Amino acid sequence: MSWVADFWIPLVKAVVVVLVLLVAGAYATWAERKICARFQVRYGPNRAGPFGLLQPLADAVKAIFKEEIVPGHVDKVLYVVAPGISFAAVLITFAVIPFGPEVSLFGRKVGLWIGDVNVGLLYLMAIAGLGAYGVVLGGWSSNNKYSLLGALRATAQMISYELPMGLALLAVVLLNGSLSLRQIVESQGNWPLIALQPVGFLIFLIAILAEGHRSPFDLPETENELISGFLTEYGGMKFALFYVSEYAALVVNSAIVATIFLGGWKWPAVVSSLHPLVGVALFLVKVVLVVFLFIWIRTSVPRVRYDKFMKFCWTFLVPLALLNLAVTAVVAAVVL
Repeated sequence: MSWVADFWIPLVKAVVVVLVLLVAGAYATWAERKICARFQVRYGPNRAGPFGLLQPLADAVKAIFKEEIVPGHVDKVLYVVAPGISFAAVLITFAVIPFGPEVSLFGRKVGLWIGDVNVGLLYLMAIAGLGAYGVVLGGWSSNNKYSLLGALRATAQMISYELPMGLALLAVVLLNGSLSLRQIVESQGNWPLIALQPVGFLIFLIAILAEGHRSPFDLPETENELISGFLTEYGGMKFALFYVSEYAALVVNSAIVATIFLGGWKWPAVVSSLHPLVGVALFLVKVVLVVFLFIWIRTSVPRVRYDKFMKFCWTFLVPLALLNLAVTAVVAAVVL
């Protein structure tokens, strides 16, 4: 039965995770439209199915049957490949996120994660950098000034905000002594890291909003300045792929926040120890709460000006992250 464990079980886990992320990304669009509608005292989608639940399916059918137009002035290869790069980067990010404990299957222990690598945090940072390529190539290959400006904005903000994000994660590593996401979750049975690293949590939350181009940091596609930024020349399924990638990234980023700072499936340990499925349910509840927080921020905070956005990173967020890292190092050296 070793071949079952070595090949089929990881394959099944990967397929299930990909399908769940696809569905979650699609329904994140529905959730955002409904929640924003409630904040703005309107209904939101309510025609396609009960409560508008079939709206994502209707949007998918519409995108599939839209005419595919490739403008003659674009770099066709990169123009077509760019949405796929963005989408693939989002999917492979989830590979190291543990969404539950080990369970017994076929007489052996199977972990509810795709891969448990001892450099999981470095993997997340590397894939975050890879995800920028889809946006950059999409904007550059469009051969459009608005798209190019959007791509340059995306590059600058991703490179800039990766620095405070990495510094916030370094503080987490100092407290846990490990880069493995599974070990970070296991260490949070009594206290989630948000209680020990409140400043690091806020820094990471802001940085991951910027990395995901979420409002108020959706500057690569600012419609009042750049028409639609790097998306200007895209339509049909290619636009839909970028669109689903953004909302799948919303779910994945929420899962990262829940894993690193909210205890993942482990906290509180007295609840998660009842049954493995309870741990999975805890993880899903935390992901949904963080998704709601991201949508709440979108409805409440206006888009920032680009120069102020970059200045905020380099003159405030990076020094604050360095200070948080220094304090954490001192406390870890004295206490641990």
